[in-house]
Amino acid sequence: MIPEGFRSGYVALIGKPNVGKSTLLNILIGQKLSIVTSKAQTTRHRVLGILTDDTTQVIFLDTPGIMCPNTRLDRSMMQKVRESVADADLIIYMTDARSVEPDLKSLETITDQPAILALNKADLVRQEQMIPLADAYTSLRSFEAVIPISALKGINLDALMGEVRAFLPAGPPFYPSEMLSEHPERFFVAEIIREKVFEKFRQEIPYSSTVTISSFIERTDGKDLIEAEIIVERPSQKGIMIGAKGQALKVVGISARRDIEVFLEREVYLKLFVRVRKDWRNQDRFLRSYGYK
Repeated sequence: MIPEGFRSGYVALIGKPNVGKSTLLNILIGQKLSIVTSKAQTTRHRVLGILTDDTTQVIFLDTPGIMCPNTRLDRSMMQKVRESVADADLIIYMTDARSVEPDLKSLETITDQPAILALNKADLVRQEQMIPLADAYTSLRSFEAVIPISALKGINLDALMGEVRAFLPAGPPFYPSEMLSEHPERFFVAEIIREKVFEKFRQEIPYSSTVTISSFIERTDGKDLIEAEIIVERPSQKGIMIGAKGQALKVVGISARRDIEVFLEREVYLKLFVRVRKDWRNQDRFLRSYGYK
């Protein structure tokens, strides 16, 4: 039975790359749903995470970092950001507390939607240093609240969630209380593998690659079988991805398998293949096939 006064709604996490949106989602949900690396533009999809308690259900939308698009993939990612803003009851607009001035381009994206300004990484800067940045943002538009936080350290997240819960409209939950996301397991498996590619390789390799699950067989009498393809754009990238005697790909596979088993809470047998799809980031048929459109 839904208690009287229950609140529910969609909250989009918006901001530049590497401001901590995915880290915040994972901490609030209590499980790693969005992959996190030190590289910019790790998040490519709109990742939905559901937080339900006795009085509220918050559906978070983690989004790609706002940037100037150079490829059709980039444009598709920015479309996901715009859709998330349009769907949201509330925006958590995140910025790095160490910034010296507002990011006008990303601020334009949230238009006139109700928003909370979250100054993330506040543990890395003195409080008085954040005041000019907060004042600069609030001079450009109104915010429901301005809150310094540290997503990584869990600082001030109770205050942030208090503001979120107070703002959400009254209404029943959209999802069962036990659900954490609506994405299928194979989506998260592909993302875990892609995270390991980002961690292992440098320069253009991570940004020129994606991961698709070609086979996902659950077994009752043994390890699940997962076959995945890592897609790259050029034969030279394939050679780097595989490495001498397959060692580079093996490192990715071992690391990915460990995290996949933790996420699925069962053992898996993971087989990785590398495929070349020339200029896939600018080909609509590939983008649709890989879930970007």
